[in-house]
Amino acid sequence: MRDAIVAELRDCPHVSIKHDAFGNMIARYRRGTRKRARWAFAAHMDHPGWVRTKEGKWRFLGSVAERFLVNPKKREFGNFAMWDLPAYELKDGQIHSRACDDLLGCAEIVCLFRELEAAKANVHCLGIFTRAEEVGFWGAIQLARSRLLPKGITIFSLETSAPRGGAEIGRGPIVRVGDRLSIFDSGETARLISAASENGIPVQRCLLDGGACEASAYQLYGYRSVAASIGLGNYHNCAPDGSIQCEYVSVDDYENMVRLCLALATESSKTSDPAKALRTSLETRAANHAEFFRQI
Repeated sequence: MRDAIVAELRDCPHVSIKHDAFGNMIARYRRGTRKRARWAFAAHMDHPGWVRTKEGKWRFLGSVAERFLVNPKKREFGNFAMWDLPAYELKDGQIHSRACDDLLGCAEIVCLFRELEAAKANVHCLGIFTRAEEVGFWGAIQLARSRLLPKGITIFSLETSAPRGGAEIGRGPIVRVGDRLSIFDSGETARLISAASENGIPVQRCLLDGGACEASAYQLYGYRSVAASIGLGNYHNCAPDGSIQCEYVSVDDYENMVRLCLALATESSKTSDPAKALRTSLETRAANHAEFFRQI
């Protein structure tokens, strides 16, 4: 996955890539005079699958119920193996793959950087590609502890998650107010909603508490964090009928997630207060009922 990301960004002259000691990658798009990056867009490069141990045995890593692992049909890639499923199929407006989570998050960052290059955008932002999220945020935790990322940055975790709380596949990216572990930064979450509204990007706002994402990990180490997901069918390849199938997402959701990232990356540093619209609405409503109240 790392090699594929590097290859896709190789012809982007304003993108530089660094590797840390833990196997993560930090890509930087910088054009113009802006010294500090406002946003870091983050995704993980791994997906549940098998790893060959030193003893030569296969061990499954990732959150999948044991009943799905009985006599599995897998495809081997050296010391790794995955479900024996198609790598990529496009049908009926959906992407089907043996690994949408979270390879599509990584692809969204690649698309963002290529869009910035094409637009000759004078912005400064980071792309974070982590390893081993599926076994406890290992890469994200090591990166956060290393202090390689500037403290003032906002980390936007891009995920591919099973929809919950009324969210639906095909109705836009799901802006996550939180996950199973924590609630994310309210001010920056409002900024995501505001950017989507200002740019005509359909989004949903939900608490996806079926699992956890890297935004929780970054927050634990003092980073301001937000998250959004595109709705995922057959989470971790586990279909509702008990079979192993390709994961799938909506193409429109994917494209709108890239649009949302682009809107955030290119917003002016003087962007208005994202809570202004809600504050104005509440103050107007209060003013309309002022005659019924008096100051004590």
